[in-house]
Amino acid sequence: MYLLVAFECTIYREMAQLGRALGLGPRGCRFKSCFPDHLVYKPLKRVFIFEKYIKLVINLKGDYMIERLQNIENRYNELNNLLMDQSVISDIKKTMELSKEQSSLSEAYEAYQEYKKILEDISSCKEMMKDAEMQEFAKEELENLTKQKEELESKIEIMLLPKDPNDGKNVIVEIRGAAGGDEGNIFAGDLYEMYRRLAEKEGWKIEIIDEEKSEAGGYTLISFMVKGENVYSKLKYESGAHRVQRVPVTETQGRVHTSTATVLVMPEAEEVDYTLDMNEVRIDITRSSGCGGQGVNTTDSAVRLTHIPTGIVVYSQTERSQIKNKEKAIKLLQTRLYDYYSNLEQEKLGAERRSKIGTGDRSEKIRTYNYPQNRVTDHRIGFTLNSLDKVMQGDIDKVIEALITEDQARKLRGE
Repeated sequence: MYLLVAFECTIYREMAQLGRALGLGPRGCRFKSCFPDHLVYKPLKRVFIFEKYIKLVINLKGDYMIERLQNIENRYNELNNLLMDQSVISDIKKTMELSKEQSSLSEAYEAYQEYKKILEDISSCKEMMKDAEMQEFAKEELENLTKQKEELESKIEIMLLPKDPNDGKNVIVEIRGAAGGDEGNIFAGDLYEMYRRLAEKEGWKIEIIDEEKSEAGGYTLISFMVKGENVYSKLKYESGAHRVQRVPVTETQGRVHTSTATVLVMPEAEEVDYTLDMNEVRIDITRSSGCGGQGVNTTDSAVRLTHIPTGIVVYSQTERSQIKNKEKAIKLLQTRLYDYYSNLEQEKLGAERRSKIGTGDRSEKIRTYNYPQNRVTDHRIGFTLNSLDKVMQGDIDKVIEALITEDQARKLRGE
């Protein structure tokens, strides 16, 4: 029998987190239910004693990781066979679903192949250690392999965290000028320019769906699609209220004003995600309004779609062609509805949405851009950069990386 003894102040928290990470109990469960029934604990004042548990916890965690990786490998190979099946090949929707699933597993699959090779090499080195002539070489090689193994295990640990199924998708972004009148609209334009430059740097493509320009500059509303690799995984943290502190162009006495613009980032809905029933949609064709070319403003090319069951309304007028505007409007409505029903589902789950970095609500204040101090602060994680000028030029990688890192750390802690 092995005894694992530790002080309550550390072991209770750590073991509860590990239990959740291993999937041995529901989120937020009591400590006792985090482990199998054959693990018995006895509280003795400030000390917990664990008995009748032969495997040390660290080995349990390692075995669980291998089991997860083996399951991923089995499923990856199964998907390979399914994707070569003629009945699947003839079904485009099924092929898309399976290809998407296989793509989501590929990183962990490849890491497991590398991990197995390292384990084999470690085993070979241990055999070589028995040979006196090869002992020195084997020892050095074993140290290098052990280091590689530990580094890869850390990466795999992150890979095995629950994945957001939307991470690989394109996004639709809506930016609106909010508090501050003209200055809020101008700042909405600045945010659009920041994201446009980020997209340019990342090799993403932007397509404007709708825009309502402000007379003072910027936009009262601009919605656009961003297409590229894993766009949602990087932009999903941008939803919320962005606050700017600076001296507006219209300010004559040099006083700093505070204004806001709101951002909403939605994963693009694919056909496999949400099928739009056009019988539930009212279509209105109108004349384009606002600033634009002569042809845009004098033809009935703008399209407004109303989803009758939810009352959601979308509008597209950026194209000269009514058909193209209708296509954009349908895509926007499909995405808005997918986001709407996804949020309803998340509200039912409750804890999952609260555990994320920010709720994703447009009203949540997430970031402040302070121009006099050249400072940008993300309030959700307390992260500050003193290089606002570079951030507004699209160089927001450090902010995004900090958010991703914190999100992963919270998941690893079981939060």
